[in-house]
Amino acid sequence: MAREPESSLMTEPGPFNDAAWTEVLQAVDRTYSELVGYQEQLETRNNELQALRLVLASILNSVTDFLVVISRDGRIEEASTSFLAALQVNKATLLETRVVDCVVSSDRQALSDALAQVTRGRQDATLEVRLETPTGDDPVEMRIAPRLDRRRKQVGAVLTGRPLGELRRAYSELEESHRALQDTQSQLVRNEKLASLGRLLAGVAHELNNPISFVYANAHALEKYASRFETYFERVQNGASRDELIALRRELRLDREMKNLRTAVDGARDGAERVRDIVEDLRRLSADGSGEMTRFDLVETSRVAADWVDRGTKSGVKLIYEGPGQLMVSGRPGHIQQVVMNLVQNAVDAVAETEAPEIRISHRLEGERVVLEVSDNGPGVSPELAAAIFDPFFTTKDVGSGTGLGLSISHKIAEEHGGTLRLCEQVPNGACFRLELPAVGQRP
Repeated sequence: MAREPESSLMTEPGPFNDAAWTEVLQAVDRTYSELVGYQEQLETRNNELQALRLVLASILNSVTDFLVVISRDGRIEEASTSFLAALQVNKATLLETRVVDCVVSSDRQALSDALAQVTRGRQDATLEVRLETPTGDDPVEMRIAPRLDRRRKQVGAVLTGRPLGELRRAYSELEESHRALQDTQSQLVRNEKLASLGRLLAGVAHELNNPISFVYANAHALEKYASRFETYFERVQNGASRDELIALRRELRLDREMKNLRTAVDGARDGAERVRDIVEDLRRLSADGSGEMTRFDLVETSRVAADWVDRGTKSGVKLIYEGPGQLMVSGRPGHIQQVVMNLVQNAVDAVAETEAPEIRISHRLEGERVVLEVSDNGPGVSPELAAAIFDPFFTTKDVGSGTGLGLSISHKIAEEHGGTLRLCEQVPNGACFRLELPAVGQRP
């Protein structure tokens, strides 16, 4: 029996079938290559996402301010470690909690309104709320910003908060330290002023001794005159005759003593007034300068301070005043007096070895500044000393002759009055210090 031929499908592939298989294999290769490419892209994106998650975790762990991410319905999805620490809860407990439940009940409505405002208007909002923590209420300045997805659709909000309790405590401590520093500075100014007054005691005693001695001498004369008049009036009361009274009047020299009586009264009054003026100058000079700023005449204030230095030192230095009779500034007169006393005292010390010593105190108005310059004809200040002359405790005087605080305190006082104190530039000889203060309401 003859064998039938095999079907054409079982024969070797023809040209058409080869092309079809080739296309299939190429398609498989392309698909595989694309899958490999997609896999690589997916792994790259996954690595980037993992890196972003690590960065976000680092941020959430490191920021000291509060950071809270919430959903559109106000539930917490992420929170910084600082926020968790403030509430003293773990992350698992806090997630899905409504953020408004983290604040005290009286602030919840305000936070809800702010969240609604951000949701409606897509604009940031800022408010102060108090977190409800186990240790008590903690004030926080909370800023709320809308949270958007890739399509710019709002999916929630991001809250950043700055704890105010610690900040306010720090500000309170800083303010207290500032007040203590001001008190210390005022005490330093007062101590320096008392040291200056101590150096002037001899001159002050002499200034007071003269008028007091004058008053005492006139009081002694008045006592003598009163005794003679008492003798005369006693004889009058006893009924002495006219001739006897005339003789007694001549004997007691009452006519001359009457004139002397007026002179003694005037002299006693003049001496008492001189004592009064000296005490008044001392009172103004020793004022601590505390309290509110006041408007005063810099020319008069500097004259009082300079005159007292001159009285106390008895150095024979010639004081020369230049400028108008009045220049008004605002500040504490007692502190400015101390500045002038320090400058004049330093000038007196500088010209101690100078022949024909002079100190020039000039006042003038330059724009909106009142300028006071104290210059001398002493040896001057070298560039090396000029760089450190305003440093605290810096002094060129012998031990026990100065504290080294005078110029440093004076410089600080000038700054507190909105002015400056510095060495004058390009002085031909001697030294010159320039004090500038803001001018107020000068007379035309």
